[in-house]
Amino acid sequence: MTTKTAVLAEGTGNERNVGRLVALMTATAWVLLGIGLLLSLFNLHDFSDRNTSLMVGVGFMVGSVHIYVIRTAIHLVDSRAKAEDDSK
Repeated sequence: MTTKTAVLAEGTGNERNVGRLVALMTATAWVLLGIGLLLSLFNLHDFSDRNTSLMVGVGFMVGSVHIYVIRTAIHLVDSRAKAEDDSK
């Protein structure tokens, strides 16, 4: 019985590439903010908690802020990790 071995190039295991994730989360946050603004602005005529589309619009806006904050945290952690790797 033989075993197969695989050789990995140096540095391929620890590299991070979060640029696409950050860009996707940024775009998602902006799209959700736009949807939330549109839903809220078109349904301001009945400003109450029983207005479902107004509440959904507010929820979209709050959710977009949460997504953007998480995106910023991921970007900052990655930037700091790259800075620490460069200083070594």
